[in-house]
Amino acid sequence: MRLFVSIDLPDDIAEDVAALQDCFAEATGLTFVDPTQAHVTLKFLGEVSKARLPAVTEAVEAGVRESEVDPFEATFGGLGVFPSLNYINVLWLGVREGVAEMTALHEGIEAETTAIGFSPESHEFTPHVTLARMEHAGGKETVQACVRDNDPGAGSMHVEEVRLTESVLTPAGPEYRTVERFRL
Repeated sequence: MRLFVSIDLPDDIAEDVAALQDCFAEATGLTFVDPTQAHVTLKFLGEVSKARLPAVTEAVEAGVRESEVDPFEATFGGLGVFPSLNYINVLWLGVREGVAEMTALHEGIEAETTAIGFSPESHEFTPHVTLARMEHAGGKETVQACVRDNDPGAGSMHVEEVRLTESVLTPAGPEYRTVERFRL
C-alpha cells in the first residue's frame, strides 16, 4: 500500500483549484493534479505492507493527539513552486491561515512515524496543495510569470480531521482511498 497522511479539501475549494489550474493552461510541460483529489500532505509514508497498517494507524493517531490541535480554520491562497522558480518540479497553492496548526500536526505525525521506522522528511515542511507537476521546462517562463504576478485566494475550510490515505497509481493518474480518519 502506498500511503500518506492528508487534510482533504472540500468540493468548493476543488472548484477554486480547477480555476487556478486554468490560469496555467497555456504553459506546456505541466501535468495537472485532479482538483477533486486536492489535499495538503502532512506526511508521505510511501510503500507500507498491510502487516504494518495497525502500527501506522496507531502512530498517526498518537501524532494527531500529541499535536494538541483542535478543529481550526484553514484559508488557501498564493502560488509557489518547488524547489525554486529557476528549476520547477511542483506548482502549488499555499496555505494562508492554518499554517501553525498544520505544522503542529505534521510535527506530531513525523515524530510518531519516525519512531516506528519511517524516514524523516529531508526538507522543511511547507503546507501546500499541489496544482501540477512540471514534466519539462517548455512552459517554465509562463509559470514563473504567473507565480510572480498573481496572488489568488482559493477559499477556506473548517478542518476537523486528518486522513490516512492510500494512493493507487493507475495509467490515468493516482486514485486516492481513505484508509482511516482521525478527528481533531
